[in-house]
Amino acid sequence: MSPDGKASQSGSAAVEAQRVTKIFGGGDDQVVALDDVSVQIGENEFFTLLGPSGCGKTTLLRLIAGFEHPTDGRILLGGEDISPLPPFQRPVNTVFQNYALFPHMTVGGNIGFGLEMLNKSKQEVDDAVTEMLRLVRMEELRNRRTSQLSGGQQQRVALARALAPKPRVLLLDEPLSALDLKLRKEMQIELKRLQNETGITFVFVTHDQEEALTMSDRIAVMKEGAILQIGAPRDIYDHPSDRFVAHFIGETNFLEAELLERKNGAAKVKFPSGAVLPASLPDAPISPGKVSVVVRPEHSRIATTKKDAVLSGTLENVVYFGTDTHFHFRLNDGAQFIVRMQNARDSGDDFTPGQELGIAVEADAVQVLRD
Repeated sequence: MSPDGKASQSGSAAVEAQRVTKIFGGGDDQVVALDDVSVQIGENEFFTLLGPSGCGKTTLLRLIAGFEHPTDGRILLGGEDISPLPPFQRPVNTVFQNYALFPHMTVGGNIGFGLEMLNKSKQEVDDAVTEMLRLVRMEELRNRRTSQLSGGQQQRVALARALAPKPRVLLLDEPLSALDLKLRKEMQIELKRLQNETGITFVFVTHDQEEALTMSDRIAVMKEGAILQIGAPRDIYDHPSDRFVAHFIGETNFLEAELLERKNGAAKVKFPSGAVLPASLPDAPISPGKVSVVVRPEHSRIATTKKDAVLSGTLENVVYFGTDTHFHFRLNDGAQFIVRMQNARDSGDDFTPGQELGIAVEADAVQVLRD
């Protein structure tokens, strides 16, 4: 993939939205759900649309599926414009939040139903059902009714049914939201395994940042009908482009600094303490002067020497999380700052609220925001 988040020239795009706008209603009741959105999703890619409720991610998914049609722009699949086509003429399948299984049918009957509607022979249906049951590891439940299954098992049946016709693209609209936390984490790994084994392009919609970071090859962060940033999970997390992305993806510290110089995508910033650190720049023009920067809590630590301290402040609270401890500071300029340190046997025992302490920041941890 190219650095701007588009499919590379050497690889074809499985799905492409070209300047897509979707408007619901009219007059005073008009709602712009998508505003001039363009994105390319590669073949055999696990691509996630991430954002809060109302950002347009499900609308874009429904446009790809054919349940809605764009007000303007085009939806391409394998380079062909599918915008006018109804859902049943598109080589895509969708898994919804509500799995919509047939309770009176067996697991095998549910999985094979779509193939029967495509007039496949009994042998073809049986072979496909067997293959899908193996894929989702449910061979022994072939003849059980879906009403007798757990939530996780029902979700696997819904996935198997959607994968059975071998669609070019599988669309997933928050399919894990109804599961409990432990099962949801297990199914995140299973979904990625299924995508790897089938080689089918997955387009996944979620508002859960952990789901996006865990499973995705690339993530598109959306807000108010627009895509703010596209990139690999690590790029999105370590190098957010603006304040919304930084705030939405994980916990972070926002600081003010002075941009001293910039060259070839890198820069130096000066903190109020006088400390100067290198910083990464967003893909946007940034002028020298006052800027907002972010530092992830785990990319900082409590300084052991004054020389290491980039920031300083008063420790206000210590929160133990088992695997790590969060140290909440009030900096000398009044800003709040969190240091997250992985726990050793005695983590945090030497620090108590009320102490004046220095904070060290990793040299490559500072990201300048475009706002």
